Amino acid sequence: MKPIIAITAGDINGVGYEIILKSLINPHICEICRPIVYGNAKVARLHAKTLGEELHNIQWNIIDSPKQAKDGRLNMITCYSDDTPLQLGIATPEAGQAALKSLQRATADLQQGLVDALVTAPINKDNIQCDQFRYSGHTEYLTHLFLPSTGAADLQRSDLPSTDSLMMMLSDRMRVALLCNHTPIAQVSEKVTVENIMAKLQVLNKTLQTDFSCRKPRIAVLALNPHAGDNGLIGKEEQEVIRPALAQAQEAGIWAFGPYSADGFFGAGEYNHFDAVLAMYHDQGLAPFKALDMSGVNFTAGLRVVRTSPDHGTAYAIAGKNEASETSMLHAIYTAIDVLKTRKQNTELTANQLVVEVKEVKREYHVEKFVPVD
Repeated sequence: MKPIIAITAGDINGVGYEIILKSLINPHICEICRPIVYGNAKVARLHAKTLGEELHNIQWNIIDSPKQAKDGRLNMITCYSDDTPLQLGIATPEAGQAALKSLQRATADLQQGLVDALVTAPINKDNIQCDQFRYSGHTEYLTHLFLPSTGAADLQRSDLPSTDSLMMMLSDRMRVALLCNHTPIAQVSEKVTVENIMAKLQVLNKTLQTDFSCRKPRIAVLALNPHAGDNGLIGKEEQEVIRPALAQAQEAGIWAFGPYSADGFFGAGEYNHFDAVLAMYHDQGLAPFKALDMSGVNFTAGLRVVRTSPDHGTAYAIAGKNEASETSMLHAIYTAIDVLKTRKQNTELTANQLVVEVKEVKREYHVEKFVPVD
């Protein structure tokens, strides 16, 4: 059966609808999945009028539940009213609330197992803020929903879950994960601890194995300070925190190496020798990643569900101008489907493992028999 992919519309005044519409007219999408857009058909039609003629007459299959979604159709679940004001290129409170309603309905269906994966269009991290959303982005919100042990519902921006999930950027060139997601620079150093680095490396190592089929991943870890601290001359975090964390990781069987000075690491193309990179903070990892490829995918690792998104924001400056590329959104949909398949394959491969019983005879080990695990 084709996977059901929930796609949230994001900020209605940005490029979310544009990249969704341009992606869904690709006939291959409906061949490999059953897409459901969580938004509003009237708002989608208003966006379509700013685009090419091929998008003007899109017919939506309006449904109340994912159970009603049909193959080969563009399914839509209505999340906010037809009179929600559209002001392209402008951040408004109404757009923020529309984005939240879309996200809430889609995640509720994901929690109930009615959809198989979530793909999120960009939100404005400011205008979405309200009593129901006090997070600095999708990653933190989803971490709270799908890793409930991380804390109470009123987590503030300065008190974000940091160890149970992982923000990753994926492209054909590299995979970059972050120790700190949307942490202010002034607070980054206090987040750089042995415990946090170890926790992130464990999540990263596991997701590389289970979601991307890397049997023995090689992970590069970046330094925090310029020139990797120059033996303590420009900071001591490398000596006192990062290297001890790497030693612990290696003892735990994780192939983590570093710390590498970020400028030389990316400038020399050293990322080509690793399966993933762990950066210490947001711009350290994402600036070089996006400089090399703006069509990448944001993937939330460590969750029990699959969530992806384009690697760009609302792009208000080009909203309504038919200039936004759907490439990153397409890659996000494809990646979600690929990860679902990989997880299923790994589950099937490990479901009937054989346990080997052995006995020692004169210091030599001989296979006695194979016992299937129930």
